[in-house]
Amino acid sequence: MKYDPQDKNCPLPFTPFRSCVVPRPIAWISSIDEKGNENLAPFSQCGIITFDPPMVMFSANHYPTGQRKDSAVNAEKTGWFVWNMATEALKEAVNISAMIVPSDQSEFELAGLEKVKADLSNVPMVKASPCHLECRYVSTTVVQGNGELGTVDVIIGEVIRVHINDNYITPDGRMDIESVRPIARMGYIDYTVINNTFSMEVPMTDDVRKIMNEIMAGSSKQPISTGKDK
Repeated sequence: MKYDPQDKNCPLPFTPFRSCVVPRPIAWISSIDEKGNENLAPFSQCGIITFDPPMVMFSANHYPTGQRKDSAVNAEKTGWFVWNMATEALKEAVNISAMIVPSDQSEFELAGLEKVKADLSNVPMVKASPCHLECRYVSTTVVQGNGELGTVDVIIGEVIRVHINDNYITPDGRMDIESVRPIARMGYIDYTVINNTFSMEVPMTDDVRKIMNEIMAGSSKQPISTGKDK
């Protein structure tokens, strides 16, 4: 089967596009407005942009009326937002926080979530989340869609501070993702849980490996394994 996504007559009863790019992480974004109203909302059009410095993005669709999402506006006006990790244990709260409510109503209270203040701003964080990324706002790019609902604010932030619950750090110093059990967005109204991981090293020649190790050494990172020393 193949079809033109611009064609309104999709041959399937439900459009499959968002099921073709899966699983997608969930940016559970907390923010605060200039009046002190707190906001918490999940976004599944999101991800990492780069790692040096670490930067993330989330994409917030406009409402059909053209109104922008509070998360985007708050990040711009206050200069801060927090990416809270969404997990299986918190999935119901994540779903509740997706509700459309007035800006002066707290999704933290609506979802019954305990909060803790961020270190670098007044933004509240989800206390039960195992990982938080405190982000300083960098920029907004507005991408025009077919109408207001398809138009998005792409918000970019630089990660200034990382919080990780020590209970989810392994003895060798890695984050134990299988214990954290992050949830991810699939297509339609479906989600999945990250509970099975595997490792693969990208093949490279010795010359390329030498160059990469020199670069990594300059940034105090672990050298790239050859696979022969295991």
